[in-house]
Amino acid sequence: MNNFFSVNSTIVFATLLLLIVLSIATWSIALFKLWKQLQGKKDDRAFNDSFWSVREWSAAEKAAENSKGDIARLAQAGFSELKALSETQHDLKHIGTPHEVLERQLRQQLQNIQRFHERGLAELATIGSTAPFVGLFGTVWGIMHALQEIGKSGSASLDIVAGPIGEALIATAIGIATALPAVLAYNFFLRRLKVHVTDLENFAHDFMRLAQKHNYKQ
Repeated sequence: MNNFFSVNSTIVFATLLLLIVLSIATWSIALFKLWKQLQGKKDDRAFNDSFWSVREWSAAEKAAENSKGDIARLAQAGFSELKALSETQHDLKHIGTPHEVLERQLRQQLQNIQRFHERGLAELATIGSTAPFVGLFGTVWGIMHALQEIGKSGSASLDIVAGPIGEALIATAIGIATALPAVLAYNFFLRRLKVHVTDLENFAHDFMRLAQKHNYKQ
């Protein structure tokens, strides 16, 4: 830590501070998304238990209204559209067969949920791809600054060269240390999102099947 604050080059020092800020942002995004996913998974499990345990279609709507989570929001959008269909809407939004209208509404709601969960992924990808280059920039600048100082001193002994060069290499090390968690978090959350979207698509398919069985009535 003392070596960090004793870096002679202002540019290298600013680069190290930027990398630390990026690292804090990475862990903040990752921990927040992990907390939201755990909470959402709990809500989805509770909704599935209540929704699939009912015996009547009307009771399923009440189960959706009293539940939280992405799957519950998908069901709420479906029941809301069924209600609009039962009221014989004649606007452009409801042109088409009930199956087409309901499918479009569920697909739009699913896409909205997906976009919501994609928040933060672009930031993680950006940090993971740029942090090594930021660190490399700091190293190159630090080495250039060190060589200038060595040239002024007129000495190129190992004890004179090793210190400034070592300080410059710290930037590359911190850049890699910043990028690695960001890349791992991005891949982890992207994989979880794909699995979650598959679960939503499966529920939307089941909802369409049930709605068709009940003649698209509530």
